[in-house]
Amino acid sequence: MKLFRMAAVLAVLAGPAYAQMPNLNLLQEGPGKTPEEKAADAERDKAYKETLKKIPDAKASNDPWGGMRSDPPKQPTPKASTATNAPKKTKAGTAAN
Repeated sequence: MKLFRMAAVLAVLAGPAYAQMPNLNLLQEGPGKTPEEKAADAERDKAYKETLKKIPDAKASNDPWGGMRSDPPKQPTPKASTATNAPKKTKAGTAAN
């Protein structure tokens, strides 16, 4: 049990030291590309750039309330006499036309 505790303590203490070690790349340069692979990459890049040119420009936002927020509040128009335009009510509470 004592050996297990010592191993756990060493593992906890070694973690931060391992994180500070530099990243060593032992393979400085990998194998180079063949001329065929380079030509295929160039063709792929060219096709990608042509495809990007075909994408249409983004449209304006489809926000139905966008104009409502940006406009200043409108002044209410003065109403003519509202008493003449109101429908007459009968005793039952329904409007008579």
